[in-house]
Amino acid sequence: MLSLKDSLAVLKRTKALVEGHFILSSGLHSPLYVQCAKLLSYPSKSKNFCISLSKKIKKKIKNIDLILSPAVGGIVIGYEIGRLLKKETIFCERVNGKFKLRRGFSIKKNSRVLIVEDVITTGKSSLECVKLIKKSRAKLLGFACLIDRSNKNSIKIKNKKIISQIKLDIPTFNKNSLPISLKKIPITKPGSRFLK
Repeated sequence: MLSLKDSLAVLKRTKALVEGHFILSSGLHSPLYVQCAKLLSYPSKSKNFCISLSKKIKKKIKNIDLILSPAVGGIVIGYEIGRLLKKETIFCERVNGKFKLRRGFSIKKNSRVLIVEDVITTGKSSLECVKLIKKSRAKLLGFACLIDRSNKNSIKIKNKKIISQIKLDIPTFNKNSLPISLKKIPITKPGSRFLK
């Protein structure tokens, strides 16, 4: 499996880990941003990330029926993990601000579903996916992502382990507790919820 050191080197080489002042899709502020799309834009470099994550998933979760990913960020990684695990993979997308299943996708009753994302910070997108699983009366197996940047203060996912290729401890702040150094840097809103 890919080591932490090698994973960080790939993130930096592909410019998937950048510095600045970012408002994340969760609304939190951060001095670092992980843009998995940059990593995934180099399939030859991201391949080992995905292989390593798929091996971790195989070790910890058995009998997956379906992989569900949130659009846009989770589509590529969900597809690749589905390909490696030989599992059906679908994605949900926002319609009027809420995740819906479209394009003929459905979740069968009693199916065992793994949610796969690119990055998890608060778990907000994943929890929106959970609602679709519950509505379909299917079983949530857990969460997997390339990069877990959650911490005990930010994460909203409870009682389920997150399987990740790499765990990054990146500080986040709400707008009322920004450090002075971060206040001096112009704000960028890179998250998919801000894209138009």
